[in-house]
Amino acid sequence: MLDLTKKRYRFRVVIPAYPAFNIYSHIAKKTTALGPVSVATAVNKMGKWDVEVIDENNLRRFGPRASTGANHEFLQRKRPADVVGFYGGLTSTIPRLYQIARFYKEMGIVTVAGGQHFVEDNIAEALSSGIDYVAIGEAEETITELMGAIEAGKEPSEVKGIAYLKNGEVFVTEKRMPITDFDKLPLPDFSLVRYAKIKIYPVERIRGCGMDCEFCTVKGKPRPGRPERLLEHISTLVETRNAKQFFIVDDLFGQQRDETIRFCNMLSEYEKSIKKNLSITVQIRLDKAKDAELLSAMRQADIETVAIGFESPIEEELTAMNKHVRCEEMVSLARIFNKFGFLVHGMFIFGYPLKAGQKFEMSADERTNRYKEFIRKAKIDTVQILLPVPMPGTELWRRLEEQKRIYPLTDIGWEYYDGNFPIFEPDEPLTAEQVLRSAKKLMGRFYQFKYVFLVALNIFSFPTLIFFLHNIRLGWRKWYRDWRNYLIRFVGWVTFHKWTVAFKKNHFIQKLESAQHHLKTTSQ
Repeated sequence: MLDLTKKRYRFRVVIPAYPAFNIYSHIAKKTTALGPVSVATAVNKMGKWDVEVIDENNLRRFGPRASTGANHEFLQRKRPADVVGFYGGLTSTIPRLYQIARFYKEMGIVTVAGGQHFVEDNIAEALSSGIDYVAIGEAEETITELMGAIEAGKEPSEVKGIAYLKNGEVFVTEKRMPITDFDKLPLPDFSLVRYAKIKIYPVERIRGCGMDCEFCTVKGKPRPGRPERLLEHISTLVETRNAKQFFIVDDLFGQQRDETIRFCNMLSEYEKSIKKNLSITVQIRLDKAKDAELLSAMRQADIETVAIGFESPIEEELTAMNKHVRCEEMVSLARIFNKFGFLVHGMFIFGYPLKAGQKFEMSADERTNRYKEFIRKAKIDTVQILLPVPMPGTELWRRLEEQKRIYPLTDIGWEYYDGNFPIFEPDEPLTAEQVLRSAKKLMGRFYQFKYVFLVALNIFSFPTLIFFLHNIRLGWRKWYRDWRNYLIRFVGWVTFHKWTVAFKKNHFIQKLESAQHHLKTTSQ
């Protein structure tokens, strides 16, 4: 419980560590999550609270490290927290989240958690795992009201959008509507993130996505903020933290088209005024390739990389996902992004389960060849090939639960819900082992050790830029693209190799066999 006699309190937000080594571990050391920073900033504006964010995936070499994540005993001795919040946006980190929550709970510290994992079915689980309060949905407004109630020593029954135990039962307060007026929120303050080294800054303008993909947790009508606010956030980070790299986390860049173009034009003018070129990555729909005006504005604004959810080159799988794009046009659309000079990061889901009534069979080897051929033809610079994950609360989760195909959590726990492991029984004729092996094979062919030699060869070829004196910008882009891709593919090989070693130590195949046995037993 909170000591109400204190004049000031400390709120610590913890972003839990990934389980063991994760394919995201490399990039996680350069960035952080935007949501926890936004929540921390809201509390930091309150009168009696000191706030800090600890990202266990991004700790400096001499930070408070432990064997897993941060050393919370050290943190609590050095700067005792009165309330600790936990980021549950990634389901695979939930076991670690509960572990830390229990540590603080045993010390009498108030614990709060929020994020995409905490849908209705998982709230009771959280409240029995060291969490006092669960914030449901977006939390910037919820957290300030909750902290105000805690600070006043009141039961937070009037705080909208939270769940907690009341008389031993789960009590859920009135639902809070999604935020639409973002101007009333403070700009996320990354100086609150302690011990981290941030090179890539996450920023946003639009929340929500109307595409309704079956596997995705982000739903609802897009809610845009003003382009001026996003530009203000970027310029503030440039001027106060010398930021150069940004990731616009909007699920679909290009929604509210005219305002997006206006933002790009403003960003281009800002870059000219400071005489700097920023590096920006966005997530965008493939069909935006048809909008030449939008793509031109994006290039003028130095948007460098586009992350595109191709998901699959197989028509039947796209239909099951509720993806509104045809396979036959995907290659030509991807090449348009390439021609405009964008670096294309392709995101795929291998072995997606079909819906009832769909008749389609394809062997694992044939699927693998289909993916390889598509990636080659589309000239994709970097790829991410994951397995389908039935995230809690999604349509995919409900469908597979009804079909009793999801492996028991006692065998395949939340820590495996990161897209690198099979979570359910796949469609015939595929087996879980084949799906896992095929995804690894695709990644292994794309990211190879040989690219370290091509990086060196590319460096020696730098003088050939003299042949592009008539268009030095074009020559630089061509040279840089090859050098950058070779380097990333080598680093990807290192990351993939580390993941493979961790995978073998984890004995996942034995756990998978146990899960398959238990699933078969319970479904009979």
